[in-house]
Amino acid sequence: MKKSFFLLACLFLVACIGYAQQEEKGKFQFPRLGETAPSFTGTSTMGTIHFPDDYFAKWKILFSHPADFTPVCSSEIVALASMQEEFEKLNTQLVVLSTDGLNSHVEWCRSLEKLNLDSYPSTKINFPLVSDVGLAISRQYGMIQESSSSTRDVRAVFIITPENKVAAIFYYPSNVGRNLEEIKRTVIALQTSEKYNVLTPVNWQKGQDVLLHAPASEAESDKLEKKAASDSDRSIYKRDWYMWYRRLP
Repeated sequence: MKKSFFLLACLFLVACIGYAQQEEKGKFQFPRLGETAPSFTGTSTMGTIHFPDDYFAKWKILFSHPADFTPVCSSEIVALASMQEEFEKLNTQLVVLSTDGLNSHVEWCRSLEKLNLDSYPSTKINFPLVSDVGLAISRQYGMIQESSSSTRDVRAVFIITPENKVAAIFYYPSNVGRNLEEIKRTVIALQTSEKYNVLTPVNWQKGQDVLLHAPASEAESDKLEKKAASDSDRSIYKRDWYMWYRRLP
């Protein structure tokens, strides 16, 4: 009797573990920083796109939206359209994702291109709006919240490198508009960091001094001290032994 009870208990435990593992597999999580961005094929206002393969060697920004004709999202896309040339100069492709159908996207675009919002005049939208009616893309990118059965939480931003790695993630509630200048600043900071192998300090803006990686040893710190002393144009300087700045050319 005891053996039978013990066997049943073991079987029950194994079943519970298996169920928990299946539940874990069923959860949708954000792709982590440094991971390869999930690829997808989608129908958009600019035809079928294969993301991110269609944008080889470019930085990419994926903006997601819960639905078309929503006030906050509409204001964001109008502003984004006014900045699209700025992102083009940064070798950055903009892609917008919304959970409504393609016909709705087309009508939404027509409406948005006629809107004049304060400092954002009506502008032609030259980036694709991708349809995600079945939520397949939203799930790939972990944008469906476990505690919500609606799509209202599908408001994320993913900055993706030319090597298709996720470099930054922003997540916004439905009642707060995104700060596009901060998103652009982050792209510039990421590109600067990659180009010069440096870090950017708090509130950094293009043209300001950047940070060097902290010395890993006393010997490395001594090298920086000697370089700073012999550097005629003072391109590097410190605030403390672990905090070195560099003036970029």
